[in-house]
Amino acid sequence: MSLKEYVKSNLHTHTTFCDGKNTPEENVITAIKKGIKVLGFSSHSLYPFWTECNMKPEEFSAYCREIHRLQEKYASEITIRLGFEADFIPGITIPRHENYKEFSPDFLIGSIHFIFQRDGIFAVDNTPEILKEGLKKYYSSDIKKLAGDYFDLQKEMLERGDFDFAGHPDLIRKFNEKFPLFDENESWYQELLKDMAKAIAKSGRATEINTGAISRKWLTKPYPSEYFLSLLYEAGVPVMLSADAHSSENLDCAFDKAAILAKKAGYTEIIYDIDKAGYKFCKLPE
Repeated sequence: MSLKEYVKSNLHTHTTFCDGKNTPEENVITAIKKGIKVLGFSSHSLYPFWTECNMKPEEFSAYCREIHRLQEKYASEITIRLGFEADFIPGITIPRHENYKEFSPDFLIGSIHFIFQRDGIFAVDNTPEILKEGLKKYYSSDIKKLAGDYFDLQKEMLERGDFDFAGHPDLIRKFNEKFPLFDENESWYQELLKDMAKAIAKSGRATEINTGAISRKWLTKPYPSEYFLSLLYEAGVPVMLSADAHSSENLDCAFDKAAILAKKAGYTEIIYDIDKAGYKFCKLPE
């Protein structure tokens, strides 16, 4: 059976239901104009809990109704998927389909944005200042220990979670081009990436080539890094192109660059859709 030709898609989209700029319908209209064939909505979620950037529990039903309405309205023009970007916080919430069964999502993204300590919490991707403050306060400026904890959390999420793909697996490097905290070529960091690639492969899940930090002007290349992507390919981890879009104009941000890096790593195919039957693959764009 021959592989399907490239299908332009994006399964990582945020809207005004969380921290996005545009409504779901505005995103759909723009996606159709951009030639996107599959659009997945993925509001930030800590369900049943809530923080400032996440969707409030009382808004989940309205969010689902709106996505279902758009699925019907635009069925002849685009495939729309209902999803959540579910954070993993040990002892609080785990990205599992069972926890979202009342909403029956098509997919879940498992992501880690926060690191919890006994006396506090901080986000690794909010601002460089917050990251540096957390590094100093909780790790005595030991970036190796912070990075180790970050990837250990991801491994724990992979073991305990039930989700469809891992979000931005090296988010910790978001600010590293403009405000470097460590050298990504150092052996200690590359060993962490090797272990992480093996963990994702063992879980049987996919991850994304995420261009979100490019659209927000923090990085010039996507997550995962070029080196990390080569490790993921060697480990047999499937990938997809993902915009992590917080505005409709960025629904396909830097997909050309992401595709080039995927090919360089060795990939010839990517995931373009997820439904109850699993991943759907197509060729990379020419």
